[in-house]
Amino acid sequence: MARKLTASDVDVSGKRVLVRADFNVPFNEAGEIADDKRIREALPTIRDLLDRGAAVILASHLGRPKGEVVEKLRLNPIAERLQELLGIPVKKVDSVVGEDARAAASSLKPGEILMLENTRFEPGETKNDQELARSMALLADLFVNDAFGAAHRAHASTEGVAHFLPAVAGLLMKKELDMLGSVLRDPQRPFTAILGGNKVSDKLGVINNLIGKVDDLLTGGGMCFTLLRAMGKSVGNSIVEEEQVNAVKNALKRAEALGTRIHMPRDLVVADRFSEDAAVRVVSADEIPEGWMGLDIGPLTVQEYREVITASRTIFWNGPMGVFEWELFQAGTRGIAQAVAESGAVSIVGGGDTASALKRFGLEDRVTFVSTGGGASMEFLEGKELPGVAALMDAREEA
Repeated sequence: MARKLTASDVDVSGKRVLVRADFNVPFNEAGEIADDKRIREALPTIRDLLDRGAAVILASHLGRPKGEVVEKLRLNPIAERLQELLGIPVKKVDSVVGEDARAAASSLKPGEILMLENTRFEPGETKNDQELARSMALLADLFVNDAFGAAHRAHASTEGVAHFLPAVAGLLMKKELDMLGSVLRDPQRPFTAILGGNKVSDKLGVINNLIGKVDDLLTGGGMCFTLLRAMGKSVGNSIVEEEQVNAVKNALKRAEALGTRIHMPRDLVVADRFSEDAAVRVVSADEIPEGWMGLDIGPLTVQEYREVITASRTIFWNGPMGVFEWELFQAGTRGIAQAVAESGAVSIVGGGDTASALKRFGLEDRVTFVSTGGGASMEFLEGKELPGVAALMDAREEA
């Protein structure tokens, strides 16, 4: 992929800059921001633009309002938190485009910030409506995409607007692309990938793209049971995607031919039902009792995986090893997280549930990099083109 121009490559002094950020943060039951990591990750780009004399207009989605105004999904709490973090006022308008948004944007002075309303309140956002994208572009002189977590979506505010304004990457977007790109281009070896999560169908494209690139691939979570089934093992009531079994068999053959070692769980924590207070046993991976289901990798597997992780120089991890939200089934994910944290390797975590697990175990600061985009990071590692990135200007172009 060609290097993309970044905000650092262009003169922003005196310009109104539309920044697409990813402020899709979780809220607790009291309606308070539960984790402001994505807001904090956007600060370097915002501060850099302000310091260089730009007026910054922020756009983001929050949740899935499906083109309607949902009061609890307004961005007012985001604007308030951003104001606290920056220590300067953040103006807020209750629309994305239209007369009020245009008036607020045109009156913005260098060093000032305006936040637009939730982009997904607009019916045309997820349809990549070109008139919506054009109307957003009229608010600014330059577009900066810093929303890596939404870069795999061809929406009006991520891809469409880039066709109506000079469009460059923000500092977070550049960091994400550099870190994930280094994994594919020139990893230090041994290079180990750890893949878990519920569905092998979500990971098969990544598995196929990493085969021949990684030295070891450690598997866990619900997805490993389709792999075990493909190897002819009985998995009880564990989750299996039967329609993926043949594709998994082909992947296993490719891995053997290309020298990638795919590791399966040796033992498992199984339960008699899917419940946090279920009856639990630790059994060999080929001795799951009929009617029971695997909900975590077992202690022998953790130890074997730990040895591979300890010997690694580069690690990519996406997907928990079990139902880590429940105490009975979190030992596997915790053990792998601790091993990665202690490995000394360049360790990149693909966001999503894996990032949540690291935070739960107090280890998010012990890895090299945690991506802000779970889905986007997986599509990138699958080798897919990310629309929000492809639309940005190549370094050989001029803004």
